[in-house]
Amino acid sequence: MFIFSKTRLGLYAKLVRLDKPIGILLLLWPTLWALFAASDGWPAWHIFFIYVTGTVLMRSAGCALNDYFDRDVDIHVKRTESRVLTSGLIKPKEAIGVAVVLGLVSLLLIIPLNGLTWALAVVAAVLAITYPLFKRFFAIPQAYLGIAFGFGIPMAFASIQNMIPLAAWLMLLANVSWAIAYDTEYAMVDRDDDIRLGLKTSAITFGRYDIFFVGLSYFLTIFLLAISGHLFGWGLAYWLSLSCASLIAMTHLYWIRDRERMACFKAFLHNTWFGCAVFAGIFVETVFH
Repeated sequence: MFIFSKTRLGLYAKLVRLDKPIGILLLLWPTLWALFAASDGWPAWHIFFIYVTGTVLMRSAGCALNDYFDRDVDIHVKRTESRVLTSGLIKPKEAIGVAVVLGLVSLLLIIPLNGLTWALAVVAAVLAITYPLFKRFFAIPQAYLGIAFGFGIPMAFASIQNMIPLAAWLMLLANVSWAIAYDTEYAMVDRDDDIRLGLKTSAITFGRYDIFFVGLSYFLTIFLLAISGHLFGWGLAYWLSLSCASLIAMTHLYWIRDRERMACFKAFLHNTWFGCAVFAGIFVETVFH
């Protein structure tokens, strides 16, 4: 199934988007929010290693699965027609093999963790496997993506506290809102192609109200994170970080005001700084309190 040459490994790296780390970062930030919140400071190093490594592996596995399911669609989209699977540089069975190997390694990582984490890991795996299919029928697949990308939040609390408090679930809901915001910006780039191919995205569902709903999603994200922070008892540093994140969100809304493709893509990529801003406040509140 695999050919382990330097060239082949390079193709596998492109398949899982190691050359485009934005997906890893958007998955990593909410996981870090939860790790530090659940630990009320630095998490144990083995927990930190498991979750950071698992984030990279699961995002990579998700990319391989996504390309496998979309291989007959991506060829008709200018932005994706040159992907290594779509262009025939690797075979579909290789993409499945890469996804399976990465998924199994991720599962091995959680062996030392508790039973609740194992149960949640099964849910996380189902979310990762089924997300690529939701674009076929679900009007706002970005919401499902937000659950999948944020499921490290309840898992982190389960691993550290062996329970999941209300504030953690609110943090997960905030991540869902954030994913709707940033992935709608991303979907606005491909809207014309997606309409032609009959795919479902929030950019299509929201139609001419797309910018309004991106703004509303950012607002709900900040609102839910504010409630979560209040429940955790966080103070000034956290509120300053949410203020900074709000300014970043408003900048994105300004950039996408004309729905120009590259501006929308720029806003999408810039969301790593939104996640970083929120994390900065959590880090200060938990590590230096």
